[in-house]
Amino acid sequence: MANIVLMPQLGISEDSAVLSQWRVKEGEAVKAGQILFTLETGKSSFDVESEFEGTVLKLLCGEGDELPIKAPICVIGEPGETVDEPNGADGAAKPAAEASVPAVPEAAAPETRPAPAAVSAENSAGGRLHSSPRARRLAEKTGIDLAAAVPTGPEGRVIERDVQKLLDEGKIGAAAASSPATPEKMPAAVSAAEAAYTVEPLSRVRRVIAENMHRSLSEMAQLTLTASFDATALIDFRKAAKSGAVAGLEAVTYNDMVLFAVSRTLPEFPYFNAHFTGEEFRLFRAVNLGFACDTEKGLLVPVIRDAETLSLKAVSERAKALAKAAQNGQLSPADMQDGTFTVSNLGSLGIESFTPVINPPQTGILGVNTLETRVRLENDAPVYYTAMSLSLTFDHRAVDGAPAARFLAALAKNLENFTLLLAK
Repeated sequence: MANIVLMPQLGISEDSAVLSQWRVKEGEAVKAGQILFTLETGKSSFDVESEFEGTVLKLLCGEGDELPIKAPICVIGEPGETVDEPNGADGAAKPAAEASVPAVPEAAAPETRPAPAAVSAENSAGGRLHSSPRARRLAEKTGIDLAAAVPTGPEGRVIERDVQKLLDEGKIGAAAASSPATPEKMPAAVSAAEAAYTVEPLSRVRRVIAENMHRSLSEMAQLTLTASFDATALIDFRKAAKSGAVAGLEAVTYNDMVLFAVSRTLPEFPYFNAHFTGEEFRLFRAVNLGFACDTEKGLLVPVIRDAETLSLKAVSERAKALAKAAQNGQLSPADMQDGTFTVSNLGSLGIESFTPVINPPQTGILGVNTLETRVRLENDAPVYYTAMSLSLTFDHRAVDGAPAARFLAALAKNLENFTLLLAK
């Protein structure tokens, strides 16, 4: 009996994704564990493997389609099986075993799209507007009237590309039409301006980053404190580890050591290992430590779960595995969820100080700066040493300045006495 492969659950914050690439063709034989297609969300892209062995009988959607969770993607079965009625009687395809919802009714020919002139966004039951979250966000941001969009998504759903098409065609709806008209520019002037630059549309990841940064800075009272510490012990430990004097830690980095120290300091300051909703605190027992990764697609923040229970070696290995997955576009949505605090390290780029932006609804984020040579007086004589500075941005609605300063001081002390921290 054939099986319908459904859109997998992508985590609690995602209810749709774009099928960016098919990795199989109709009629192709597949094995369990073979990659079927690649999905892209606003945060990452990742491959989806088959749980079944058989032949791809039918592809039910195309590349670029935005699909909701549990939507039918393709049918896998034995050659010659009918797939005209996915939920039909004996011999018809059945929904994949892992799906916990009823199979999608005869979604019959997903390839057959409604004609633009005959369908509008209000063609769902009762005239209710049926649209994806990304389509609604883009429409709200640009002033597009969703009712003017021609839906191309499953079951008459307006998806993001339908709204983008209206923008590309220069069509606006009621929301934008209410704004004062802008005088038309002379064609010659427009042509001259266009010749001076090229237009690059925002990627999905860049758009999500932009929205999150704007929301963070517009909704929070963010303040940054900076403190430095003598990094001599940190440097000496890393040199010893790289030389093999500390077994199993040859690949440890300064960033790994900072992550470890943060995971051990946060439990003493619960209001920093927390979410703040504006109405309440959510104080977490586990430290789910996010760290910023610079990738070709933009900023991604994978999460090391239960970091406070991990050894330095385990923190280092987990951070490297997640960073590699981020660079290769293989992070799953679950890898970037449930963070309770974030670390952003620009030290390797020579940055001496910066103001990192909080990842809401977290209450703080730590910026790690470069190593610097400084001088201090000891017994009236100048002594050179290497320092590292830390920049803590916190939500002043949730945490006052003095507790924030104490947290930063405690973290700096733990890093300055790193070998003692390891011994605890």
